[in-house]
Amino acid sequence: MTHPHPSPPEYPESPAQSAPQQPIPPQYPQQPPQYPQPAQPQQPPQYPQAAQPHQPPQYPQTAPPPPYPQTAPAGIQPQYPRSATASAPPTAALSPDDPAHPHHISTDRRRVHITKDQRRTDATAVGNLLLYLPNFLCSLAVVGLVSAFFGDLAFLVILAWLASGALVFYRPAESALARRLLRLRYPTPQERAKLEPVWHEVTARAGIESRTYELWVEDSDALNAVAAAGHIVGVTRFALNRLPNGELAAVMAHELGHHVGGHAWSSLLGYWYALPGRVAWRFLKAFSGFVFTVSRAFGCFGAAFVVLFIGGIALATISSLYGLPLLILGVPYALAAVGRRAELRADEHAAALGFAPMLAAVLDKLHQQEQREAAELRARNGGAHVEESALSKLLSSHPDYHTRLHHLQPYLETRQH
Repeated sequence: MTHPHPSPPEYPESPAQSAPQQPIPPQYPQQPPQYPQPAQPQQPPQYPQAAQPHQPPQYPQTAPPPPYPQTAPAGIQPQYPRSATASAPPTAALSPDDPAHPHHISTDRRRVHITKDQRRTDATAVGNLLLYLPNFLCSLAVVGLVSAFFGDLAFLVILAWLASGALVFYRPAESALARRLLRLRYPTPQERAKLEPVWHEVTARAGIESRTYELWVEDSDALNAVAAAGHIVGVTRFALNRLPNGELAAVMAHELGHHVGGHAWSSLLGYWYALPGRVAWRFLKAFSGFVFTVSRAFGCFGAAFVVLFIGGIALATISSLYGLPLLILGVPYALAAVGRRAELRADEHAAALGFAPMLAAVLDKLHQQEQREAAELRARNGGAHVEESALSKLLSSHPDYHTRLHHLQPYLETRQH
């Protein structure tokens, strides 16, 4: 039995559906579409009107202002900014260790040519020894009188004294001389690190073996240096710490000139052999003064007797030695003249190694130091000028500043050309 398909339910129709369907035209929007607007430029930042107490506002500057120094502590010079066109600072304004200093030299190691003759004896050294001959003969006479107390060993005493001159070149004896008489000391590691490169540069230019000599330091605030015995080169603490290495090299080259020319060992050797005579002379001078003082207690007769007695001994001594002791009176002046010549020869040695400008600067510093000392002496004398006597000038062991500078002029002119 078949069943018919159920018919769909009947829904009520709306009036619009009941009418015949007409096509509906499309509905367009009444307003045009809203397109995106271009991005607005970013507004400049708003700077705060009032600065915060903890962070001041940062305003753009075309160029930062130069930092002006505030009140500098005592003893420190303020450093002002310099323009690019400013001239170079003066030499005195530069630190001695500044490589920009005009007297700073390079101490880089290089090949060293050692000369055949490490030492020589120039005319100045020979003249120095000859001038010590009268003192030597007087000392020999004194040693001969003292050796008479040893009887048969008198000859051995004289030989021992003659051989004692070799101690001048004996290193332990030189060390004792440096410590006791010259007041020198060994340099510290820091001082040695500064001295040795400069010394190697000086000896390399001179062709000298640097290990032949020992470097010492004197605790002094004066500008000075010394060459003593056979192997000692000493500089003051002032020269080590306050001079540029080029000027320090000039000072050391000057002292090396004393060693190379034989000035140092000849002076010390002459001084050593003259020492017994000097001791005897001081003893006789003190004894004569004592006897004369005692004789005055007996009136004029006693004083006259002492004078005649001492004068007779002096006359007999001079007559027996053909007047040779009279030469001793002029020896100090002759030795001073030879010493001044030795200083000029040492200056020439340093200048020949290329240190003429540096040595001239050192001489200028020495001249200023002498002027300050003269000013202090005038101040102690109430402002009165103290004139150096002619005899004191003749006894000076160093030439004056103008003489030394005059002898350096040929080397300075050669360097300028």
